[in-house]
Amino acid sequence: MTRTPFSRSLVRRPLPVLTAVALVAAAVLPVTTGVAQAAVACTVNYQVTNEWSNGFGATATIQNQGDAVNNWVLTWNFANGQTISQGWNGTFSQSGTKVTVTAPEWSRTLPAGGSAQVGFNATKSSTNSAPTDFALNGVPCTGPNKAPTVTLTSPATGATYTAPGSVPLAATAADSDGTISKVEFYQGDNLLATDTAAPFAGTWSGVPVGEYSVSARAYDNKGATTSSTPATIKVLSGPAVVASPSTVSVKQGTTGTFGVSLAMQPSASVTVAVARTSGSTDLTASPASLTFTTSNWATKQNVTVTSADNGGDLGTATFTASASGQASASVVVKEISSSTSDFNQAFLDQYNKIKDPASGYFRKFGDLLVPYHSVETLMVEAPDHGHQTTSEAFSYYLWLEASYGRISGDWAPFKAAWASMEKFIIPATADQPTNSKYDPSKPATYAPEHPAMNQYPSVLDTSVKVGADPIANELKTAYGTSDIYGMHWLLDVDNTYGFGHCGDGTNTTPAYINTYQRGSSESVWETIPQPSCDTFKHGGPNGFLDLFTKDASYAKQWKYTNAPDADARAVQVALLAQNWATAQGKAGDIASEVKKASKMGDYLRYAMFDKYFKKIGNCVGASACAAGTGKDSDHYLMSWYYAWGGATDTSAGWAWRIGDGASHQGYQNPLAAYALANVSALKPASSTGQADWAKSLDRQLEMLQFLQSADGAIAGGVTNSWEGNYGTPPSGTPTFYGMFYEPHPVWHDPPSNRWFGFQAWGIERTASLYQMTGDARAKKILDKWVPWAIANTTVGTNGSFQIPSDIEWSGAPDTWNPSSPGSNSNLHARVLNFSTDVGVAASYAKTLLNYAAKSGNAQAKTVGEGLLTALLAHQDDKGIAVPETRTDYNRFDDKYNASTGEGPYVPSGWTGKMPNGDTIDQNSTFLSIRSKFTTDPEWPKVQAYLDGGAAPTFTYHRFWAQAEIATAFSLHTELFG
Repeated sequence: MTRTPFSRSLVRRPLPVLTAVALVAAAVLPVTTGVAQAAVACTVNYQVTNEWSNGFGATATIQNQGDAVNNWVLTWNFANGQTISQGWNGTFSQSGTKVTVTAPEWSRTLPAGGSAQVGFNATKSSTNSAPTDFALNGVPCTGPNKAPTVTLTSPATGATYTAPGSVPLAATAADSDGTISKVEFYQGDNLLATDTAAPFAGTWSGVPVGEYSVSARAYDNKGATTSSTPATIKVLSGPAVVASPSTVSVKQGTTGTFGVSLAMQPSASVTVAVARTSGSTDLTASPASLTFTTSNWATKQNVTVTSADNGGDLGTATFTASASGQASASVVVKEISSSTSDFNQAFLDQYNKIKDPASGYFRKFGDLLVPYHSVETLMVEAPDHGHQTTSEAFSYYLWLEASYGRISGDWAPFKAAWASMEKFIIPATADQPTNSKYDPSKPATYAPEHPAMNQYPSVLDTSVKVGADPIANELKTAYGTSDIYGMHWLLDVDNTYGFGHCGDGTNTTPAYINTYQRGSSESVWETIPQPSCDTFKHGGPNGFLDLFTKDASYAKQWKYTNAPDADARAVQVALLAQNWATAQGKAGDIASEVKKASKMGDYLRYAMFDKYFKKIGNCVGASACAAGTGKDSDHYLMSWYYAWGGATDTSAGWAWRIGDGASHQGYQNPLAAYALANVSALKPASSTGQADWAKSLDRQLEMLQFLQSADGAIAGGVTNSWEGNYGTPPSGTPTFYGMFYEPHPVWHDPPSNRWFGFQAWGIERTASLYQMTGDARAKKILDKWVPWAIANTTVGTNGSFQIPSDIEWSGAPDTWNPSSPGSNSNLHARVLNFSTDVGVAASYAKTLLNYAAKSGNAQAKTVGEGLLTALLAHQDDKGIAVPETRTDYNRFDDKYNASTGEGPYVPSGWTGKMPNGDTIDQNSTFLSIRSKFTTDPEWPKVQAYLDGGAAPTFTYHRFWAQAEIATAFSLHTELFG
C-alpha cells in the first residue's frame, strides 16, 4: 500500500527542487483499491500465428490505455470473407463481416494499463487482410485519446458590459482523433450554458454589476476534456470611465498621477472632465479634460495631482473623471507629510499597484483574494505555471497587508489575507479526512530516496524501523483536533491542469497540486504534475503513485507538503503585526490571527524532526540507524519540508506524517523561533512547543555560525540522512551535532546553495532578530556577512545596480564544537556572476537596513538605501520589474536522456494521461504533458527560440518580489522615517 507525499522548493528563479519520497506505515492497516470509470483508450496488436491453404489462426491483444473497462467487448470487421470457426479467452459471435468477442466470465474487467488476449481459428480465401477497425466497447482502438482543444472567443479578457448584462458566449473547439460532443461555459465554477454543436455559443443573461472570470470547457466523444484560459470581464452599470489606481498617496508639496481610460469603445469621441468632487482644496488635478477617440479609448492618459506646499493639515480629496453618457470613476488622493521619506511614498505607490485589480496579481473568490505566483502565465521556475500560487506568496501577502496596517492603522486587509490563507491553502477537515486514524507510534513506512530519477519508483521497505512521533498527541490535546494546521505549498489557482477538487477532474478552483517527488536530480523541467488527492482518475492505473514508489498495491489517498520557510514567515509577520498594532493600541483587532499564527508555529515543529523520526546524529544505514523515542529525533532546525496524508476512504483507517532530516541555511528563521519562544501572544498552546522553539532559536543560530565561510557567506546546510537513504557520507565530512555537512542540501540541479537569493532570504531574518532584540550571536554572524555582500555589490546612478547571483563553494566547515567553534578557514565562497533581480535586491536591502539601524553601520545604510533608490528607476504600471532573458526555456522540449539524466523520466512500460489527455510515456517532454502552454499568448516567443532563434525575454511581475519590494520600502520608513 503506497502513500507518497513529496517535498518542494520555492525559489525566485527556475531552480529545480527535490522532493523526497515519503511513505506510510502501510503494512499494519487494510486498504481498498479501485479505479474510477472514465473514457476508453486502447490499441490492439493483431497477429496471424499460423496459416494454411483455407484457414489460419490469429490472436488479438488489447492494450487498455485508458481507465478500467467493465464487461469489455471487442469488435472488428473482416474485409475478405473470413469466418470464425473456433475461439478462446472470450465468447465469439459473427454476423456477416462483423466479429464480436465478449469478456469471459472469469475476466470481466480490463484494468487500466492492463491487457487481454483473445485467439481464434478461421477460414479464409486467397486474401487474408488484417482488420483495421478494432473497437473496445464501441470506441475505436486508436491509442490514447488526445484531448480536444478549445479557445474562448467571447467574451474577451478586459471586455466590459452593461448591467443587467447579457454576455455573449462563444468558443472554437476541435478534436484531432474524434469529435466534439459538447462545450460548456463557466463563470468560475458555475455552469452558464452548454452547446452540443458548432458553432459553440450561448448567452449569460441578467448579469449584475461585478467582475467575473469566464471560461469554456470542451468534451470529446471519448470523454476527454480541456478548459480554456479564463477571461476576466467587468459588468458595469453602463458605459464607464475607468481610473486606476483607485487610491493615490501624494507627499505634501509634491505630485502624483493616476490613469484614465474608457471601459468600452465609444461610437464617437468622448471628452472626460476631471475635477475634485470633495475634500481638501489643497489638492488639484490637471488636465481638467481628456479626449478619447474610437481608437485610443482603452489607452490610459495620465492625470497629475498636485498637493499645495502650504504646511497645513494633511488632506484627502476625491477626484472624479466623468463624461456624458458614461458612469464616472473616482480616485481618492491622500496627502502624506512632506517630512515622510520618499520610501514611504514608494510603499504606498507599490501597494496601490499590487492591489489594483487591473494589475492582475490576484484572483477574487467572493470577498477574498488569492495571489497568483506572477501576473504572467507563461512562467517556469519552482511553480511551473504563473497562475499557480504558493504558500510563499500567501506569506508575502500577509507581510504586505501587515505593513499597510502599520502605516494606515487599518488592519482589515491583514485579517482578510489570513482568512484567504486559511480558506484556500490550509487544507480543511474535508481535505484531510482520515487524520484521526494516524498512529504516532508508526508514522510512516520507509522508502529510500535516490540521487537519480531513473532509480524510481522507490521500493517500500517495511523492515526498516521508524521512530515514534512525540508531538501528535500533545497537539491533538492542545487544539482538540487531529487536523494539521499548516499550508500546502502549491495551488493551481485557475485549475489550469484540470485536476479539480481531490483529483475529480471538475472545474473546481483553486485546486491542490504537487510536482516534485523524485530525488535530488529532479529539476522543475523533469517534474510530472499530479493532484494532491490521487483517486486514480488521471495518470496511469494507479494514478501517479507508481511513478514514485513501488508496492504490491496502491490506495487512493490525499497528501500535502508544507514549506516551512513560508509558515515561519507567516509567524514572523504575525510578530511584526502584533508589535505594530500594539503600538497603535489596536492589538485586539488582530488577536485572533496572532493566536492562529502561534498554532501554525506549533504544528511547524514537524519540520524539526528526522523524516522517519530516527535518532539525530551519526545516522548511517537505514536499518542500523536507531528509531527515535521522545525528542531524540528532533534536530530543532527548519528542514526542507514536512508532509502528511492518508486514505480518501474514511473506513480504510490509516494516515501518515513525516518530517525531514535535511536543513538548508536559507530556510532558517530564528526570528520566528524567538517569537514562539518569548512573545506571550504567540506562545504555543501545546505543552512543549514553547520550549522546543527556545531550543530551536539557539540551534538555528549555532548552525548559521557552523556554516559561515571565512569570507562571510553562509554555506549549504546539514542532513541526518545522507542522500535521503541514510547513506555513508565521504570520509572526513564535518558534522553538526552528528548531522553531516551538505554543501547543497536536498537538490542538486542546479546546486541548491548556488543562488544568492537564499543568502538574502535567510540572513534577513537574522538581521531582523538582531534589530529587534540585539542578539549578540546574530550580530556576530552579520558582522562577517554584511561586508562580504557589500564588497560584491555595485550601486550606480539612474537605476543601475548589480548584486551577486551565483555562488561557487570550496572547502568545508570545521566540525562543530559548541564550546569552541572553529574558524572555518578552509570554507570559501566565490561570486561567479551578478544580476539585477529586483526581489532579491529588496530582501538584501532589508538585511542591510536592519543591521544598520541596530549597529549604526553607515555603509550598510547607504548601500541599502542605494538599492531601494535604484529599484525606483524600474517602475511600470504594475510595479517594479526588469527584463529577463530565459535561456533555460530551451528545455521545454527535452526528452529524458539517460546519459545526462535530463528530461522527464517515465519508467519503461508506464503510460498515463493528464486530465486534458496529454500522454505521459517514455517520449514525454515538459511541454508534451503541458500542451496548453502552446496556446499562451507569449508562446510564439518560446517557439521561435526552440526553432533556433534568440532566447526569449520576459518582464515578469512575481507577487513575492513585488511584495518584498513594497515591504522593504515600508521597513525603511519604520527604521529611519
